[in-house]
Amino acid sequence: MSIWSRIADAIAALATGEGLSAVFEKLRTSPDRTVAFTIAVIALGAKMAKADGHVTRDEVTAFREVFHIPPQEEANAARVFNMARTDVAGFEDYATRIHNMYDPGDPTLTDLMEGLFHIAMADGEYHPGEDAFLHRVAEIFGFDDVRFSRIRAQFVPDAERDPFDVLGVSPDADMDTIRAAWRSAVRDTHPDQMIARGVPEEAVKLAEKRMVAINRAWEQVRENRG
Repeated sequence: MSIWSRIADAIAALATGEGLSAVFEKLRTSPDRTVAFTIAVIALGAKMAKADGHVTRDEVTAFREVFHIPPQEEANAARVFNMARTDVAGFEDYATRIHNMYDPGDPTLTDLMEGLFHIAMADGEYHPGEDAFLHRVAEIFGFDDVRFSRIRAQFVPDAERDPFDVLGVSPDADMDTIRAAWRSAVRDTHPDQMIARGVPEEAVKLAEKRMVAINRAWEQVRENRG
């Protein structure tokens, strides 16, 4: 059974009229993390579309780059998107429910943020409304400003890129500590690790930008430290 069919089943199992918020509550205790991840990105992506005032063809294409939607499953994907777009619940409520589906510090929340950044940057512009939207989602997910800036730097061309921020270490850290942080970050970004925590195979490609940023930061630190 495809992920989209499982999503349709998750929605159909709910009583009519409960809305997408009830889907999140159901998924909170569900072992099928892939379905939870996909619905979360669709729902917040639909809400984010309002942040810059319109949905562009580029944004739709970007979503398809993350999630391959077979023609026979397009109706299921569209149903989730439309439920999110028309639901009276605000994006903060969605983000809170999504946050509650995962343990504190779960790296899947970073994966989700990267999916949203990928969609936001699809049209080549980073709108102030999108920045405010994503910053607020990051706050709800429990990210501090440094962690948010680290993710933003992977996607926004003119964002500041501090190699120590990218690796999540202090500039005063010794090389052994920095090397350990680099290795840990590379390990967490490995496709097998991402799939194990519920990221759909199609979305693993998002980690490519993270891996590039991690390795570039490590090389910068090595060069600066001689």
